[in-house]
Amino acid sequence: MSDRTHSFICSRALCLVFLAAGMVFTAFAQAQVSLTQLSEDTFTDTPSQHATEVEPSTFSYGSTIVSAFQVARIFGGGGADIGFATSTNGGVTWTNGYLPGITIYQGGTNSAASDAAVAYDALHNVWLISTLPIGNNTSVAVSRSTDGINWSSPIAVTGSSSADKNWIVCDNTATSPYYGHCYSEWDDTSQGDLIRMSTSKDGGQTWGPALATAGQDHGIGGVPVVKPGGKVIVPILGFNGDVIAFNSMYGGKSWTKAVNVASDISHAEAGGLRSAGLVSSAVDASGKVYVMWPDCRFRTNCSSNDIVYSTSGTGTTWSAVKRVPIDPVTSTVDHFITGAAIAPGTKGTTAHVALAYYFYPVSNCGNSCSMSVGFIQSSTAGSTWTAAEKNAGRSNECRAVAAEYVLRMDGGGYISVGFAGGKAFPVFAAAQAKSGSLFHEAIYTTTSGQAASTPELEQMSATGDVPVPNAHSDHGPMEYLDQEHLIPIPGKRPPERD
Repeated sequence: MSDRTHSFICSRALCLVFLAAGMVFTAFAQAQVSLTQLSEDTFTDTPSQHATEVEPSTFSYGSTIVSAFQVARIFGGGGADIGFATSTNGGVTWTNGYLPGITIYQGGTNSAASDAAVAYDALHNVWLISTLPIGNNTSVAVSRSTDGINWSSPIAVTGSSSADKNWIVCDNTATSPYYGHCYSEWDDTSQGDLIRMSTSKDGGQTWGPALATAGQDHGIGGVPVVKPGGKVIVPILGFNGDVIAFNSMYGGKSWTKAVNVASDISHAEAGGLRSAGLVSSAVDASGKVYVMWPDCRFRTNCSSNDIVYSTSGTGTTWSAVKRVPIDPVTSTVDHFITGAAIAPGTKGTTAHVALAYYFYPVSNCGNSCSMSVGFIQSSTAGSTWTAAEKNAGRSNECRAVAAEYVLRMDGGGYISVGFAGGKAFPVFAAAQAKSGSLFHEAIYTTTSGQAASTPELEQMSATGDVPVPNAHSDHGPMEYLDQEHLIPIPGKRPPERD
């Protein structure tokens, strides 16, 4: 399949939005942005809702960018397969296709697949896409490729029948004692979302035992990163109203008890969305780790979420929570679902941080909500930021992601950013208006990428912003469900989120 280029009218950037039953889109436009469609749902199976693609994960190495995502969303969970889109020339052109051997629609035995995550192993020169095959058992698997285009059949990471929210990362620092180690993370829903880690030393061909942390910690949506010296740090959403993190200094032989990063104080999004508030993370060239998540501590009465972050050089002590100044704290905008990346080679006070996210222009929108995609960046490690590039879509020209079934049934939603040639490539789902039974929702990126910012272009700062005293979530306990967030986990007491 080939890529397609479209010119959409959007307000100052990326893209658009639409959708869902009960949702509306806003209507104004200020600038032209060219978007490239990376893939398209060509399946015709009966269980799926066509044409749909959702939840992109993206990783880049050198001039190659690989993104993976669900294709042909199935109402009961997952998609008919995992699709991929790969550029080997810094985002100029793209090649796409479907992973073989996972589902019954591509020569496999599983009824669906979900939760794609991409990594690259520089030592073994292999790309890895971690997936969650869904069938009689729901396990974790990886597909391998030496070129990002031709993929192997899946290799099992774990035989667990209750795996969820998997992620993957590899140690690509040649001087690291664990160069070439790859780490897979997931949670076991049959044990109350007990966190599990497994390590591969041979490019994902074989995987070690599933290990718990020293504290037998529970959580969901861990996003491991690797410091240049080989230490692995895993930020994750905990189940006691907090963001937590654990680590390994010994190449995955053991994992520490989790420490607290910060409290998780969240606003419940309108429109019936189940965004779950998962974290995203990134690490700069010096090993400083950034973890980001939606949080309402800076808003009076927790009226909407900002994107906030905390940083750490060790993974054991974390900075005070800071706000990304996308909008004033007095605005009506609600921000949620994040994808963060840091430009390769940048570090310290000049770390180049890029963030893509979804948002409602009006938080209190009931069941008639407009949803958009935004992008913001900082070349000063978060000290200053560009004005947010965000869209409020024009009715028949520009819409962006959010069919109700995508985010309500998906229970999480991902958005991602890759870097190549000094530019950021945010990858997201975008949709045209539904016609008949077809949703016309596909995966897109900006055609030319987002040019790197410079300090003189950055006028936004959160300096002086302080949390509201005694801030707390505006909702009760958050219920965490099964792999596709449809059925409550048996025996699990929903955790407090405030």
